[in-house]
Amino acid sequence: MSRGIIDFKPERLLQALAARALSQVQLASMVGVSPATVSKWKNGLQAPEAEALANLSAAVGVSPEWFTRPLPEKCSLPLFRSNASAHASARTMLEARLEWAQDVVLSLGEFVDFPEVNLPTRSFTDPEQISSSDIEEAAIECRDLWGLGRRAIPDLALAVEGAGVIVVREETGVATIEGLSAWSHALGRPFVLLSADKGNGFRSRFDLAHELGHLILHKGIERSTDPHRYKLMEDQAHRFAGAFLLPAETFAADVKTPVTLDSLLLHKQRWGVSVAAMVMRLWALKVIDDDAKSLLFKRRSARWGVKAEPGDDGRAPEQVRLLKRTIELLASSGVLPLESVAGYVGLAAHDVENLTGLPRNYLSNKATVKHLARLKSTVNRQASTHHVSGVVLPFNKDR
Repeated sequence: MSRGIIDFKPERLLQALAARALSQVQLASMVGVSPATVSKWKNGLQAPEAEALANLSAAVGVSPEWFTRPLPEKCSLPLFRSNASAHASARTMLEARLEWAQDVVLSLGEFVDFPEVNLPTRSFTDPEQISSSDIEEAAIECRDLWGLGRRAIPDLALAVEGAGVIVVREETGVATIEGLSAWSHALGRPFVLLSADKGNGFRSRFDLAHELGHLILHKGIERSTDPHRYKLMEDQAHRFAGAFLLPAETFAADVKTPVTLDSLLLHKQRWGVSVAAMVMRLWALKVIDDDAKSLLFKRRSARWGVKAEPGDDGRAPEQVRLLKRTIELLASSGVLPLESVAGYVGLAAHDVENLTGLPRNYLSNKATVKHLARLKSTVNRQASTHHVSGVVLPFNKDR
């Protein structure tokens, strides 16, 4: 690498381009250099000088020092709800956002112990190995691990975060991709990124349960672009979501036959699951046959259309809590002031707020929330030594 800032990491530039969905030409114009210069930075043939690095950092919204940080090991390749090649750039952007979320957690993890990962383990290496009974067993085991019983889950996001899964919910601007999930090798824990572009709480709960299915069933399965293999894994995650949200014995007993759309609307509010998902679950449980399923979907389409159902606006999407309350814990304990969080992570304040579920401008305007993570014992002792008071609350396990 020729002249310029020592330890400049080209991989960070590639990540920033992806996260901001910027082309090389667009970035060059913003920084005031030629596209050829950006290309040399990307390929490690040249590093920006101090002034150029300052302009580059301002253009992509990170600290200059962030470009010198070694890149952590990448997460496992995510599975996306859309596999079309037309969405390649969107998938690249969301992968980079997930990596930024990993950066946030790595930074905060210097001070806190997050909840331990508590998920069922499976050793499947091929989706063809996974049977319907395997999916049902995994869903029930997950409920039992979390102490959820067999009734409706009041707050799925709280349950998932309590099991050590990092959940990010942000507006992505990519309506065609509703979520993705991956395992962080650097942290040994799973991540889920959900789109907040739609305000349908029923859809959001199912999306989260769907990603949970991927994390459990497909952890050891290599990703593939083969359409059949991809569809099979998506169907399996859908089946897991149905089995997890609607346990066989209690849900089937709740639904009286003959099944009608109006009766399912009542169950929708109780179980927090859409009518369409309940129809598919009843069919999977053989409560209804192919003809009854087809008839219910035809009636649903005729009455409501294919994209919306009555009562969709009656349930707000569940909010993620773990990361935003961790930041408040660190601030109230005197470990990391709010105004210092963005600089410590290296990202722009609005990115940290988006990735952690904090309100806009929160990092400059303190608000009160409850703490979920627990301070590392060494950090807590250091804070006490400096006479800093702070309340430390463990993650709430009550559902």
